[in-house]
Amino acid sequence: MQTVSWGILSTAKIGRTKVIPAMQKGHFTSIDAICSRSLESAQQTAQSLGIPKAYGSYEDLLADPAIQAIYIPVPNHMHVEWTLKCLAAGKHVLCEKPIGLNAEQAAYLMAEVNKYPQLKVMEAFMYRHHPQWVKAKEWVDSGAMGRLVTIQSTFSYYNADPNNVRNQAGIGGGGLLDIGCYCISLSRFITGQEPSRVVGTMDVDPMMKMDRLASGILDFGSLTSTFTCSTQMAPHQVVHIYGTEGRVEIEIPFNAPQTTPCRIFLHKGGTTEECVLPIADQYTIQGDLFSQAILEDKPVPTPLSDALGNMKVIDALFKSAESEAWVKI
Repeated sequence: MQTVSWGILSTAKIGRTKVIPAMQKGHFTSIDAICSRSLESAQQTAQSLGIPKAYGSYEDLLADPAIQAIYIPVPNHMHVEWTLKCLAAGKHVLCEKPIGLNAEQAAYLMAEVNKYPQLKVMEAFMYRHHPQWVKAKEWVDSGAMGRLVTIQSTFSYYNADPNNVRNQAGIGGGGLLDIGCYCISLSRFITGQEPSRVVGTMDVDPMMKMDRLASGILDFGSLTSTFTCSTQMAPHQVVHIYGTEGRVEIEIPFNAPQTTPCRIFLHKGGTTEECVLPIADQYTIQGDLFSQAILEDKPVPTPLSDALGNMKVIDALFKSAESEAWVKI
């Protein structure tokens, strides 16, 4: 069976603890190299995860001719820069979300990516590939819950460490870019539409100057989506999708467990249908789908146009919170 040779750009925690171990279980993925600004750090991580090659700079990894694709988990402000450097080195790219800091960066990246038609680029919204989301969208699209009316989502955790990259405003920290982007993405994914306008409100941390609480309403015309995300709130995540005849509830929508089954529910007519999904790792699935796109030279599951659409909504929500008014997309 053919596999794609992958390199990991940095020893970021999400890569070490979630993405790399998951991709190592894939049918079409081979994790063959990792890099860090520190050779020692790269070597330690490579040894602990059984990765054959370690490099002491990002540039050295990109210079390895055997590596076909790069996974990028660096801080948000570095996503566009290193995606472009990977492309220039002839590598396919799976880049962590958000694809950039704003829609302008996303549009610029799209234009540059068009110069490399032989290479694949995708934003890593891993949740979409989990079977529970496939089933939820199937219920919605089939009319099992009637006509779609509104979506409500919550995503939160507590982290007030000023040294954490998620809390550094100047490099793309804050709740909306880190986790609110999921609430926006799922709304666009489930509806299959783009909102015409949004309104948002935010509470900014007085010391760290990044949004620690953000709420928003997305107006899709005949339906709406509302959400709240927070980086300084009791940890919780849930999604409710409401229709004229029923409601879909996704119990653990974003950080789906990798070792236990997931459950989603269709509440309708006074009864509840429980759907238990088999154990699945959304990072494994994501890596395999992207690798198959490379091997078969077919489109990636989620095009960059989707990433740009998400960034447009995020930009509008920031603008709305500042202006205290609805903002058209």
